[in-house]
Amino acid sequence: MWTSVLFCNRLTESLIRPNRPLQARVHVMLRIHWLGAICLILGAPLVVRAQFERQVSPARRAEMVQRIDELIDVRIQAAEVESAAPSGDAEFLRRASLDYCGVIPRVADVRAFLADESPGKRARVIDRLLASPRHATHLANTWRQFMLPPGLGLQQIQSVAGVQNWLRGQFSQNMRYDRVVSDFLVASGGGDAGPALYYTSLELKPEKLAASTSRIFLGLQIECAQCHPHPFDHWKQEDFWGYAAFFARLDQSQAMNNPAAQVSLVDLPEGEVTLPDTETVVAPKYLDGTPSGAAQGGSRRVRLAIWMASRDNPYLARATVNRVWSQLFGRGLVEPVDDLGPHNPPSHPQLMEELTDYFVEAGFDLRELYRTLGLTAAYQRTSAWQHDDPPPADLFASMAIKTMTGEQLYDCLQQTLLNRSSNAPNPLAAVGGVFDPQRLAFTAKMNMQGSNATEFEAGILQALTMLNGSQTAAATRIEQSRLLAAIEAPWFSDAQRIEVLMMATLSRPPSEQESDAFLAHVVAADDAEAKQRAYGDVLWALLNSAEFVMNH
Repeated sequence: MWTSVLFCNRLTESLIRPNRPLQARVHVMLRIHWLGAICLILGAPLVVRAQFERQVSPARRAEMVQRIDELIDVRIQAAEVESAAPSGDAEFLRRASLDYCGVIPRVADVRAFLADESPGKRARVIDRLLASPRHATHLANTWRQFMLPPGLGLQQIQSVAGVQNWLRGQFSQNMRYDRVVSDFLVASGGGDAGPALYYTSLELKPEKLAASTSRIFLGLQIECAQCHPHPFDHWKQEDFWGYAAFFARLDQSQAMNNPAAQVSLVDLPEGEVTLPDTETVVAPKYLDGTPSGAAQGGSRRVRLAIWMASRDNPYLARATVNRVWSQLFGRGLVEPVDDLGPHNPPSHPQLMEELTDYFVEAGFDLRELYRTLGLTAAYQRTSAWQHDDPPPADLFASMAIKTMTGEQLYDCLQQTLLNRSSNAPNPLAAVGGVFDPQRLAFTAKMNMQGSNATEFEAGILQALTMLNGSQTAAATRIEQSRLLAAIEAPWFSDAQRIEVLMMATLSRPPSEQESDAFLAHVVAADDAEAKQRAYGDVLWALLNSAEFVMNH
C-alpha cells in the first residue's frame, strides 16, 4: 500500500513541477482525477503534498535561523541601538505557549521547564507546542478571526463553527498552506462546509470575495480600485474587476423547501462582471497581470486556485510569511500585514525575500515556519527594555508586548485557572467554544486587539469585565475556583500557595518583594474563612495585572 502511495506522490509532484508553464499545469491538474483513480485501484489514497519533499534538514533550519538573526542585527547595529537581552526561561515559555497554543502554560509545565537544565530545551518545547492539538485550534481561531467579516449575527454562528472546524482539520494535519488555500477557493459545500459558509457570509458577491480573498491570502488591499485607480498603489479598476470575475459565476444551490440542507456551491456556465456604471464586461485576470481564459480548462475558481497555489503567484508565500512574522513579533516585516506593495516596502527587504524563499523551499509548511522563527535570538529576546528610549518597533531589537485576544484571555481563565481541561482539548472544544454563550459574551467585550497587536485598545468595558466579570468571579471564589480549592491542601505552606498562584497566572515564581507583600495580606487574616478570601484577593490582583493580560 505504501509503495503505491509513494508512487502516486512522486508522479503527482513530477506532473505539477514548478517549471512547467501555467497552462500546462492547469491541464495536468485536471488530469489528476485520473491519477486518483489509479491510486484507488492500487489501494492507496492520493496524497498530493509528498511529505518526503517537505522535510527541512536541521542543518538548513539552523542556517536559516542564523541568517534571520544576522539580517535583524545588521539593522540594529546600523541604528546604533543595543538589542535587548535574551528572555528568561519563564518569560520565553509563557510567550511561546500563548503564541503557539493560545493559552498560558500549566503550573506543572512551568516547574518542569524551569527545572530542566539540559541544552536545547527551548527547541524541544517549541516542538512540543507545535505537536499539541491546541496549536491547530489556536491557528484556526487566529485565521478565522481575520477571515470572517466583523459583525456576524446570531444566525451566522453556524458559519463561524463551520469555518473553525474546517481550518482546525487542515492545521491539525499540517496540510501544505498552498493546498489549504486552493482547497478553500474551490470548496463546493458538504464536507467543505466551512469554506462554503465563508462564501455565503459574504453573500457570494464577487466584489466582496475579491476584496476579502486578496487581503487574506495575498496581503493586498485592492478594494480601493473598485471605483477608481488605487491612490497609492498601481491597481486599476480593470485589475480589481478582473480578479472579481473569478467569482462571478459562483452560486448557491440548496434543496428546495429544505432550509436545513447543507450549503452547496456551484459554478454556473455563465456570469460576468462589468465596470461600475458601464456595460464593459471585464474578463478574469490574475493579479500578476496574466489573463485567464476558458482555454485553460476548469471553472474560473479552479483556475484561480491553481494560479494561487503556483509559483507564478508572487504574493501568497510572501503574504503568509509576513502574517506569521506579525503573529509572533507583534508587527509584520510589512505593516499593515494586508497592504503589501511598492508603496509600502518591508522593514527588512532582504530578510523578506530569503524567508519567503525558505517557506517555499519547505513546501509551504506552516509548522516549519513557526518553528524556525521561534528558534531565532530575535524571538527569544526579552520585552523588558532597560534604557531610556525604546527603539523603533521595526528594528525588532526587543520583543514587542502584545495584547491578548478575547479568546486567549477566556481560555487562560477557563483552562488554566479553573483547571477544567488537560493539555489536549476536548474534540468538541472548537465547536463548543464557538457556541458557548459565556464565551461569546466574554469575547464580544474583550476582543480589543486591532490591526496592530502592540496597540493596547482596552477601555472601561474591558477593565470592568476583568475587575468584576463572571469569569473573574468564578476564578477568585473558593466555592467555584478549583485552583483556590487545590491550594487548600494542608501540605502547602502559605509561601508555596502564593508561588502556585503566581505560576498559574504569570507563569513565574514571585520575587521576594511580591512574596512578602502577598504573604502580609494573607497572614493578616484572622480566621480560616478570611484567609480563603485573602487568597482570592491575591488571585484577583494577579488576574487584573498588566502582566497577566498581556503577551510579553
